[in-house]
Amino acid sequence: MGKNTDDWTGRITGSAYCDAASAITPPANKVIVAIFFIKANILTALVAEDQGMFFNTVHAANADDTATVAGRVVEEGTGGLALAGASFPAGSTIYGRWTSVTPTAESDGGIIAYFGE
Repeated sequence: MGKNTDDWTGRITGSAYCDAASAITPPANKVIVAIFFIKANILTALVAEDQGMFFNTVHAANADDTATVAGRVVEEGTGGLALAGASFPAGSTIYGRWTSVTPTAESDGGIIAYFGE
């Protein structure tokens, strides 16, 4: 008899690999839930589904206590910064809910983006 678990891997509905400076976007009604770094990489664009909740390159998530994002007021934490120039090391995985990710071109590395609902 198997053990029923409720971890993030059970919610993966697809994935994409990219080693070029081009955007990965998930299929309709899906988001990127995890990004695995094969080799160290700097993301040039990372767009969150909810820019006030998940870190991204567009808005400093959880920075302002309350903020207006995409025309609506959202409750946030404080201290967050917009992602800019951070290098994620090889073998690391980040988690969130993003609608697009663009890595720096890296022909012998790249990223794997995992999709979920």
